[in-house]
Amino acid sequence: MTRAVLFDIDGTLVDSTYHHAVAWHRAFARITEAPPLWRIHRTIGMGGDRLVAEVADDETEDRHGDDLRDAWREEYLELRAEVRPLPGAADVVRRLADDGFVVALASSGDPQFAQEAVDLLDIGSAISTLVTSEDVDDSKPEPDLVEETLRRLDGVESAVFVGDTVYDVEAAARADLGCIALRSGGFGRAELLDAGALRVEELPRDLLTIDWTQATER
Repeated sequence: MTRAVLFDIDGTLVDSTYHHAVAWHRAFARITEAPPLWRIHRTIGMGGDRLVAEVADDETEDRHGDDLRDAWREEYLELRAEVRPLPGAADVVRRLADDGFVVALASSGDPQFAQEAVDLLDIGSAISTLVTSEDVDDSKPEPDLVEETLRRLDGVESAVFVGDTVYDVEAAARADLGCIALRSGGFGRAELLDAGALRVEELPRDLLTIDWTQATER
């Protein structure tokens, strides 16, 4: 049986969640009233196509959405050199690949930043495909990213998703996949479990002891 493990990137494999939140906060401050930083953090994990309306309102999206996304990108470019791998991230991806699992990445993020994360982790040879926001119509929590990733992994019979937000858990569920959640994106254990996570761990290194054959049974 061919089994796959799908990973989110930001907050799951690289410690970039709060960099993105700060970049969005700075973008809002440049263009309009900036929402509280905590509120922005709670939306990280959605795609930028959804974030503005979620953190502000539909009127802000209509008036400033594209400008805010452009400004966020400029601000994140100034911060991305500070981003580091989360402990154990590269190890778990490489071990899964060495053990015969198909490993894929499904991120709501910008394709350039996603590829930079792959390069930072040095896991390019271990992954089978990388799907980002530009490859689908709707971002998380819609299931499009997960479904497109599975479509590209033709022949996979069983899979599980690994993410760090309730949006990851919801997207996986809508694609009929279970989700193992990490707390490294800043969401709490209880809310991740309430969203439907199969289990919750702190960091990628805690995934090294998981029985992945059992985890992908669903």
